[in-house]
Amino acid sequence: MDEIGLRWLLGQGVSLVALALCLVAFASKRDDRLFVLLLFANVAFAAQFALFESWVAAGISALIVLRIALVRRFRRNRAIMLGMLLATVAVALVTWSGPRDIPALAAGLLGTYGMFMLSGIPMRLALAAAALCWVASNLLAGSIGGTIAESLIFLTNVITMLRLRRDARLPCAP
Repeated sequence: MDEIGLRWLLGQGVSLVALALCLVAFASKRDDRLFVLLLFANVAFAAQFALFESWVAAGISALIVLRIALVRRFRRNRAIMLGMLLATVAVALVTWSGPRDIPALAAGLLGTYGMFMLSGIPMRLALAAAALCWVASNLLAGSIGGTIAESLIFLTNVITMLRLRRDARLPCAP
């Protein structure tokens, strides 16, 4: 098998690992479990984008691993959030190749704000918007598995928001 074919297959395989991790993460009603699983999924996404030579998306996905670790410890910390937003822009500037990098940058910025400053349904709304940006980024990179993964992440996220909303309406048990 030639190098391009092997690289493509590896990228698709890694994206399927990320898919499994993300579906379990977004199905969780617990924010802490969501963050831990997303940490591992973003390692896989960073590797996938690197295999597809989509460097802005790879860099931002790798940065998301740090962001998730920081969010778990410094939630609602505006200074750290601003530092992560600046780091996201810096990664994009260093690796920029053109307009096809805009969706990955938008996803990184939306996700950073959502994870640091929001929780519950509002956080998942921001992450759903970021997922749509990642769908576009995966399409532009040529990742079939990543496109499916992010589309399913979006859908799973919406379903979880509906579950959370339903749970908030249920009367408390005695």
